[in-house]
Amino acid sequence: MKRRIPSSGFGNAKKSANVKQQTRDIETTVTYLSMDHPPSLRVMPPANLKLALMHVLDPTVSYYRYLYDAVGSEHHWIDRKLLNDDQLAAAINADGVAVYVAYCAGNPAGYFEIDARDSERCWLAYFGLLPEFHGLGIGKWLLSEAVRTAWAGKPESLHVETCTLDAPHALGLYQKMGFIPYERRSKTMTVPA
Repeated sequence: MKRRIPSSGFGNAKKSANVKQQTRDIETTVTYLSMDHPPSLRVMPPANLKLALMHVLDPTVSYYRYLYDAVGSEHHWIDRKLLNDDQLAAAINADGVAVYVAYCAGNPAGYFEIDARDSERCWLAYFGLLPEFHGLGIGKWLLSEAVRTAWAGKPESLHVETCTLDAPHALGLYQKMGFIPYERRSKTMTVPA
């Protein structure tokens, strides 16, 4: 059966700064996880899908905003939305930061960002799939590739955080991949209403 992939619309990702939005506070629990050695597990991509993983060299702000919004909007990702274009360009193009995009049949399906600016504590800073690609087995493969890519830089440890606003299975997936929780914190986030 052929899946209909909606148009990306990433050319319209920038919103007017003059629009004042209503906001609300929501409570979440953030879980911090770490991994002290590379896992032996490597997940192979689903055989029935045409997948490719590409390192995005010098990502453009508009493309990054598209990925960030497409993956994170239903999970209230807001941190990068608070940055202006120059700040975001500096963050995503910094030495030690790498962005990788997974494509399914030519369509962006998800991405991850590795922040290895600290050689001791590497972070899987962002990770996720576009909603249209949930439930296909891509997430397990993409997380395996993210972990493998991060460890290729030989950090002392790899870290990630997730919260109760993320996909319900996110914490379990990180743990299956070998991450171990080491701290939990309650956090109040201000998000668009």
